[in-house]
Amino acid sequence: MRSLVASERPVEVLVVDDGSTDGTADIVEALHLPNVRVLRQANGGKRSALNAGIAHARHELIVMIDGDTVFEPATIGRLVRPFADPSVGAVAGNAKVASRRGLISRWQHIEYVMGFNVDRRVYDVLRCMPTIPGAIGAFRRSVLLEVGGVSHDTLAEDTDLTMAICRTGWRVVYEDSARAWTEAPGTLPQLWRQRYRWSYGTMQAMWKHRLAVLDRGPSGRFGRLGLAHLAVFQILLPLLAPLVDIFLVYGLIFLNPVTTLLLWAAVLAVQVLAAVVAFRLEREPLRVLWLLPLQQVVYRQLMYAVLIRSAVTALGGIRLGWQKLRRVGGLESLLAPPRDGRAVPAATGPDPVEGPRHDRGRGHALEPAGVREPVDDRP
Repeated sequence: MRSLVASERPVEVLVVDDGSTDGTADIVEALHLPNVRVLRQANGGKRSALNAGIAHARHELIVMIDGDTVFEPATIGRLVRPFADPSVGAVAGNAKVASRRGLISRWQHIEYVMGFNVDRRVYDVLRCMPTIPGAIGAFRRSVLLEVGGVSHDTLAEDTDLTMAICRTGWRVVYEDSARAWTEAPGTLPQLWRQRYRWSYGTMQAMWKHRLAVLDRGPSGRFGRLGLAHLAVFQILLPLLAPLVDIFLVYGLIFLNPVTTLLLWAAVLAVQVLAAVVAFRLEREPLRVLWLLPLQQVVYRQLMYAVLIRSAVTALGGIRLGWQKLRRVGGLESLLAPPRDGRAVPAATGPDPVEGPRHDRGRGHALEPAGVREPVDDRP
């Protein structure tokens, strides 16, 4: 909360207490922070909470943030900057792993830099962004109303919402300089539950929007580029990837082990080169990359298992419940000592260099309706 209030850009902050049992609303109100409102409601799930916030927001630009995330002072200003282009309907920010002390957290840091954020750069170029991360995303209120708000149809509500926006013809772009620091799972069971939900929810969203491949215009472009990219690089190839490890073991036992190890080392060298490029793009230090070979042996196997189980669950038509994660905190280390009564995120690295609406679908009313107030262009 303090990191949001310390933003360089004036903001209204809405906290939705969705039947919380940990005193969230009371804690926020006790902080007595300016421009902060608390909404209390009976537990209805994340979709209900997000839609309540959208319905009660007073401004046209809406930034969504998870409760385990910290913003830098310049984040919101950079995140909403692309809306100067009237064709932009939503913006994905740059989500980063906050705690990098443990082995699992460091592996996730590598994955975020090499995978998620590089992928978003590719999707931005192809104009087929499938996911705005729940930790940091900005939207035009009118666009959210147009697509009917956040749907409860999938467990990946952020992916489902982004796909719906892409299909209406609005542009969804990536702003890498808008950084958010989020808590990552600290144990293997917690990581399993998170990725299982992500993977299964993504498959749900892809199935829900599958007819986009037959559409014309922006929706068809998203279907034939975005959905195809997800199907190949997020599902098909990862499912086939264990064959590399099988061939490695086979080569070591039945073929020339020296040749096998040299070929495996060549593959690893390509991955290291890709990692260096990705880390340079993110302006991240390279010292953590010594863990990359070990990640290929341990972490990658876990991701295989998650994807395989998700695919089996989806093919079996099993309805997966919400996989709740245990939050351990620790984001306080990202906040500098209070200044003028406000804490601000501490310096986390070098400051990055600043660098027509089409066939949109029909909108639906959000619930709860709330009291409508005049809107302006502030987030």
